[in-house]
Amino acid sequence: MTTAHHLRLIDGMRTKDFPPERVSSGSGVSGPGYHTELLIGEDGHEEGDGADSTEHRVQCLAEHDALLTLLTLRWGEPDVISLWSAQERMAAGEVIAEPWAEPVASCEYLQLWRTQGRWVAVVLYQEDDGPGCELGVLVTAIDPP
Repeated sequence: MTTAHHLRLIDGMRTKDFPPERVSSGSGVSGPGYHTELLIGEDGHEEGDGADSTEHRVQCLAEHDALLTLLTLRWGEPDVISLWSAQERMAAGEVIAEPWAEPVASCEYLQLWRTQGRWVAVVLYQEDDGPGCELGVLVTAIDPP
């Protein structure tokens, strides 16, 4: 998928009604107050998959940077929030509400924009010690943790 396709997908998520209960669709999940979508997944790459994994990671990081640049041009600088305190609360047994549980468990920080009453977050899932990289987006009316 291209950056232009990802932007159209995000725009569609921003205007789409939220379903009354959790449903899966393609590479995303929607529920009361949120939509999530995986833009770039692992695509079958396994850890240590040599050049293919490295190329995948480079593509994922480049698409992440491109989306951040274009969304910043649209809506201004994002709020960058650390997920450290939410991770500590989760580790202590607190349940983090959807759609925030997965990013809190998997990311150090998020870039967020507030537009037309909804949060838009670009989520970069990376392995600390491996080539894994996934790029997702969430659109929600639910405030971050």
